[in-house]
Amino acid sequence: MKVLIVKVSALGDVVHTLPVLAYLKNVDPDIEIDWLVEEGFAPVLNGHPLINQVIPLQTKCWRKLSPFALLRELWRFCRQLRQQRYDLVFDLQGNSKSGLFTLLSRAEAKYGFDRHQVREWPNLLATNHRVSLTGDDHHVAERSLAVVRAALPHGEDVRTAGPIHVDLQARVRVEQQLEERNLSQRSLVVLHYGTTWQTKLWSLKSWKKLAQQLVEQTELMPLLTWGNDVELVAALAISEATAGRALVWPRGSLPELVALLDRVSLVVGCDTGPIHIAAALGTPTVSLFRVTDATRNGPQGENHRRLQTSLSCAPCLRKQCDRDTECAMSISVDDVYQAIIELTADSTQLSE
Repeated sequence: MKVLIVKVSALGDVVHTLPVLAYLKNVDPDIEIDWLVEEGFAPVLNGHPLINQVIPLQTKCWRKLSPFALLRELWRFCRQLRQQRYDLVFDLQGNSKSGLFTLLSRAEAKYGFDRHQVREWPNLLATNHRVSLTGDDHHVAERSLAVVRAALPHGEDVRTAGPIHVDLQARVRVEQQLEERNLSQRSLVVLHYGTTWQTKLWSLKSWKKLAQQLVEQTELMPLLTWGNDVELVAALAISEATAGRALVWPRGSLPELVALLDRVSLVVGCDTGPIHIAAALGTPTVSLFRVTDATRNGPQGENHRRLQTSLSCAPCLRKQCDRDTECAMSISVDDVYQAIIELTADSTQLSE
């Protein structure tokens, strides 16, 4: 059997979909699984032992083409996609873009979400099996599994995060960086300030206070990761608040980020890709949720602490809000710090 998964973005959503791999292989160990994904997120899937082929979508490059060149490139890409002759296609994105490629792929059975769950209604034109979700499918990972289970109901339950592949060369590179900084024997915690929406961010003041507490009261070494210039400025400010004792980590490739998150003792962040990657790797996390729902999007299990704002209007899913400043401060530093201490109690000792 040959299967195509259509989950093209974003990073956290792609990671949330990983459990379908183990489920499919549990149904049929010989099943061939291809995955259609945006080129920028392909590295998190490349080399995965359960994936036969990662098919990158180069939409950023396509946008720069002339209309004629774009049509020619789309025609070439769709011809290659149709030549695969899939038995099943699972559209786990639910928007118009994923629907286009689901529709153009060659498969008799195309599964996706029903009209109550799709993100954009034209997606309904691409599928011929539309799956309704129940209350048991609240978590985002369970949503994807529900679609797959509808087609192949005889698999066994699998872990709700992962599995995820760690590139060997990236792992070696991270270990070299740690050795160069004399950090190989330290207990490390990643603090990741950034996320996609302004209304998901925890306040910079709170990040600074948390980093100060960690370097002054524990043996943990904070590493500050970042993905763009805005996040770098924040990371530098957090480091400065600790007199440089919290280290701004150099930005590397996505596989190197995965290797780092696999190496550290704990990851702290908001509703963002690195948190979900860490959870899929089995690394403990402390995650902070404001406008999104911690019970729907957050890592699950004993090694994870999900902290939701206490504001009654949350989760609101708003990208702009007059109460943004208040909300950004609503999760206390003490609660985050205590969650970190609880999760690292076996691997680090508090300084006296």
